[in-house]
Amino acid sequence: MIIGVLALQGAFIEHQHILDKLGVKSIQIRKKADLNQSIDGLILPGGESTAMGKLLKDLDMYDDIKNLIKHGLPVFGTCAGMILLASDIENNGVSHFGLMDIKVIRNAYGRQLGSFYTEARYQDHIIPMTFIRAPYISSHGPSVKILSTVDGKDVAAIEKNMLVTAFHPELNDDLTIHKHFLSLVENHMK
Repeated sequence: MIIGVLALQGAFIEHQHILDKLGVKSIQIRKKADLNQSIDGLILPGGESTAMGKLLKDLDMYDDIKNLIKHGLPVFGTCAGMILLASDIENNGVSHFGLMDIKVIRNAYGRQLGSFYTEARYQDHIIPMTFIRAPYISSHGPSVKILSTVDGKDVAAIEKNMLVTAFHPELNDDLTIHKHFLSLVENHMK
């Protein structure tokens, strides 16, 4: 199994460290040619969604990545990655890939000073959650399953081959969510 990690900006190295702990090979996706390598899944890390969206287009990677996801490649988006996948961004007229039937609010908890840490339920587990200028899901379609809610706000969800979190699981030692993503990848590989 090989996981591609979008490495244009943001917390990509932290995801690779988690994958290393799990014994899973990863490669950085920095340019269009990197997409010629065989990958079994893709992580869209946290960072700045507007900058990532612009770089994806400037580097001519946008259409290729969108098509891979549309055709079933498992993808895991954290924070900005969730925004990139959302079909609608409530406080911004521009969507990016627009593939997941969720509406998100960018910087929903405020700026950097609104960042926080908590522990909350993700499916059947209580896990650590670090929110940094985080979005949340304000509404979703019927095929989206909500996996975690914090203070009444939906912060993790899955739809088909797309898993998203508003928080940064790569910044904590808990491996629950990355293991969940890798199980999606394994099922897709069968």
